[in-house]
Amino acid sequence: MSAGVTASQQLAPGGERAALLPEVKSRPPQEAATLLAEYPAEVIAAVLLEMNPSFTQDVLQEFPRGLTTAVLQAAPPVTALQWERNAAYTQGSIGRLMEPVVAVLRPQQSVGETIEQLRNLIRTAFITYGYVIEPDGRLIGVVTMRDLLFSAHEARLEELMLREPFFLLPELTLGEAMKLVLDRHYPAYPVCDGNGVLIGLVRGQAMFEEQAFEITAQAGAMVGVEREERLATPIAQSFKYRHPWLQLNLLTAFIAGAVVGIFEGTVERLVVLAAFLPVLAGQSGNTGCQALAVTLRGLTLGELKAGTERAMVLKEASLGFANGSFTGLVAAIGMFAYATLQGLPNAFPLSAVVWLALVGACVVSGVCGALIPLTLKRFGADPATASSIFLTTATDVVSMGLLLGLATVLVR
Repeated sequence: MSAGVTASQQLAPGGERAALLPEVKSRPPQEAATLLAEYPAEVIAAVLLEMNPSFTQDVLQEFPRGLTTAVLQAAPPVTALQWERNAAYTQGSIGRLMEPVVAVLRPQQSVGETIEQLRNLIRTAFITYGYVIEPDGRLIGVVTMRDLLFSAHEARLEELMLREPFFLLPELTLGEAMKLVLDRHYPAYPVCDGNGVLIGLVRGQAMFEEQAFEITAQAGAMVGVEREERLATPIAQSFKYRHPWLQLNLLTAFIAGAVVGIFEGTVERLVVLAAFLPVLAGQSGNTGCQALAVTLRGLTLGELKAGTERAMVLKEASLGFANGSFTGLVAAIGMFAYATLQGLPNAFPLSAVVWLALVGACVVSGVCGALIPLTLKRFGADPATASSIFLTTATDVVSMGLLLGLATVLVR
């Protein structure tokens, strides 16, 4: 919850704020901005004060310049200043999540003076810590409410504050920051620039909300669902988001179909192979998805270090070989039994083809599952974006091509 909760309750008349909140929260920024644009600036400001700061920035960027100015003027001055500061940072950075620091203290203040100062501030803001700064704005200490409660009123803050406090840099990505705070679990984290000047604070709740959204969006991105789409997104907009990826998927399916067409003569001669095409495609596809999921998890958590990509790809290739060997053995036995029941004289060569094809397909699919997100990231794209579509194409082409190609060469 933002620092201006009480102020937001005063801003929004007639209960409009409470009615709008669930509607705005259920929409992506563009749609939320369209909805809010129909209301007065005071109501918009009150609603945005309740939002995750990053979402607030996204919505403000969607407004026309005049409306943005009006909303900033309607918001509490300290919050409006923070919103303008946050806009300078890139999407996905800690700077976009900052709230204004309200409890700014001086080291020479006494405990009694500080309590009186905070007594007035808590009427309009939610305060967790007091931040002690030098005249130039550099953060030098943090004061907890417990310290104030159990210290003498005459004591100075410099005597009881926690020195050299932990802080975040605004340029950090959310993933980098999450790794830094993993063992700290503070309710709020100060944010300082490169000179140690306090420029805002980030609440742990806001960070985890943003991270949770990124994780939930990843599964959709793998199959071409835009991160902006929500349950409340209108059907026309959902169609616009999804349909281009389905067209791409159709094109890649044609590529897989073309592979089968190249070996049409083999399929006509060995109809039994048609029964095993979906077996190979499904098995290799699942192997690739396993590698893809592990790679995306490593990228998301920052576990994949520079220079370790080759080892990861080799690991997935080895796993593909091992998994393909054992599942291929079962599939080969199935082919042998099926071909024997059909009275085919070449049951054993067909079994060998199935085993070799499944081993090769699983190796390639494992490698593709690792390489596709790495390649997307290298070109500056979201590693999860439609990765499942590209992976499915690769595994279908390789599995079908290997099965039919090997059958053409080895089975007479």
